[in-house]
Amino acid sequence: MAWFSRHPTGLRLERMRASAQYAEGGFVNTYPASTPRVTDDRPSLADFVFRGEGRTPAGPLPALDPRNAWTRPVETGLRATWLGHSTVLLEIDGVRILTDPVWGERASPFSFLGPKRFQPVPVDISALPPLDAVLISHDHYDHLDYPSIRELAKLRVPFITSLGVGVHLEAWGVPPERITELDWWERITLPRGLTITAAPSHHFSGRSLRDRNATLWSSFALRGERHAVFFSGDTGLSPHFAEIGERLGPFDLVMIEVGAFHPSWGSVHLGPDNAIDAWRQLGSGKLLPVHWGTFNLAMHPWAEPADVLLAKSPEGLVMPRLGEPVEPSRVESVQPWWRDVAPGHWQGSALEAAEFLVLPAKD
Repeated sequence: MAWFSRHPTGLRLERMRASAQYAEGGFVNTYPASTPRVTDDRPSLADFVFRGEGRTPAGPLPALDPRNAWTRPVETGLRATWLGHSTVLLEIDGVRILTDPVWGERASPFSFLGPKRFQPVPVDISALPPLDAVLISHDHYDHLDYPSIRELAKLRVPFITSLGVGVHLEAWGVPPERITELDWWERITLPRGLTITAAPSHHFSGRSLRDRNATLWSSFALRGERHAVFFSGDTGLSPHFAEIGERLGPFDLVMIEVGAFHPSWGSVHLGPDNAIDAWRQLGSGKLLPVHWGTFNLAMHPWAEPADVLLAKSPEGLVMPRLGEPVEPSRVESVQPWWRDVAPGHWQGSALEAAEFLVLPAKD
């Protein structure tokens, strides 16, 4: 079926094989992990089904319709609208970028099975303002979403992504001339002056058991005339953050993943504590947490990442409500809106949980 794995061929495959990140038939993490896996604490299928308090909110999250705000000028030159998970509409010096667009109901290849989003995105794709590019970090289902790409392909917008991921985009209707695939440290400058540079991350890829690490995963640095933003994609903690800060900083805003973590997963994801460490290594910018508050992808309570961040590093946080456009330089404090939504109990099937038990064999 269309949303399952595709395998790169031809010139695309040749370029992938020439990458410094490619070895023995797939991509590898070329930076060492900073956090080890706790191998004796791996959650079982029963844990996913029966354990874990508060893994979903008990009611709807507070959300805003951003369309009226999007019609107003960005007075500071930089505005961000978190639309859920890792989907953010960035407005940088007159350029609009959409990151990891996921409007689908489930982070899964199936419409009836898999982690279901807590609530719909507060605005339809058809209601987005004109976009200058769509940025996709890697090919996992909660970042590369088939129905969303099919809709965005109709808008004639360029797509910028990691090496190999374009094979999916082409199969789903995006013309090859509108796809740019980047290796780490490669960059592209858009017609309106924004430069996007692919940067390292520590993760993995694949949409089935047959295409593990067949495409690359990346973070990205976006730099306009006056402002710069870092987007982590999915990543664990490694020395790449310090190098990115040195080579591509300083940043006005850093969007770092904070949710879906577990000690036994090692450097697959950050979690809030490692996100704070990564933020410090980057050395600049306010922090907008992403990759949380949308899907139940791990054992921890859904709001735990937000509570930990606010308790341990309240200065410099930008934590808007769903669909709330914010200009980071004008954010002085955080209102813990997520505490107004009482936690609920997770209710799901074993099959829903099973999809997220397949993790990398090694860091």
